[in-house]
Amino acid sequence: MSLIAAHQKDADLLADINRADLGQGFCCWWLGQSGFLIKTAAGMLLFDPYLSDSLTTKYASTDKPHTRMSQRVVDPATLIGLDVITSSHNHTDHLDAQTLSPLLAANPQAKLVVPEANRAFVADRLEMDPRLPLGLNDGQSVIVGPFTLHGIAAAHNTVARDDAGQCKFMGYVATFETPAGPAAIYHSGDTLWHDSLVEQLSAFDLSLALLPINGNLPTRRVAGNLWGQEAAMLAKTVGAKCVVPCHYDLFTFNTQTPDAFVAACQELEQPYRVPRGGERLDFPLS
Repeated sequence: MSLIAAHQKDADLLADINRADLGQGFCCWWLGQSGFLIKTAAGMLLFDPYLSDSLTTKYASTDKPHTRMSQRVVDPATLIGLDVITSSHNHTDHLDAQTLSPLLAANPQAKLVVPEANRAFVADRLEMDPRLPLGLNDGQSVIVGPFTLHGIAAAHNTVARDDAGQCKFMGYVATFETPAGPAAIYHSGDTLWHDSLVEQLSAFDLSLALLPINGNLPTRRVAGNLWGQEAAMLAKTVGAKCVVPCHYDLFTFNTQTPDAFVAACQELEQPYRVPRGGERLDFPLS
């Protein structure tokens, strides 16, 4: 099977990141699966990157092969200038040692933000000092350079908590200033719609929502996510100025096309964008 070609990758992608004209707002690149790079005039934030083939290798000889569909857009060791990197939960496509270890080595100034409930697991997987990750719970926030990260509870498939009541699955709202004024980006991590999600998100004036659309099928034998129609409705309900889909076109067993998402956005008159791998989206905010 031939891989879905990236819009741009490797040296071309890195050059595009370096030369991006931010105007009055910010730029966003989809790096595949749930990975998004955000660049502002003040710094760069990387949400939940997966930039290796570790899962394909791990499951190659099992009854649940993770067959890759799309080209990898960049070697994580070459991606520099990051201020913040997030992991929303402990599944490998959101907490991948083969991605995060080279990223952190290339960006020693960057802070890794994780759910506080997962601190020990993260430190063990990444072979790092457990004091180094910045732990966050839902309803809490932390300032990292030019960004403030706010913890949002995620349901994957339930809102699971540890014995201390801390969320194991999270999303993040990143707030920051631009020349045109404040901006807010919601990255859901992996989640289904749950009772408190709208209430938590409605506290923010969201410039952008980054939402999964691969859906929830028990036959896949993995925890599920929003369907495309649900992602469109969630963005509309919380007043997101734009919504971008993710968590599809990586593994053949766990994907959906964005068609239903697009149709629902159009019916709801919800602004949306559907990027290709490595493609830049500009949000001028002016």
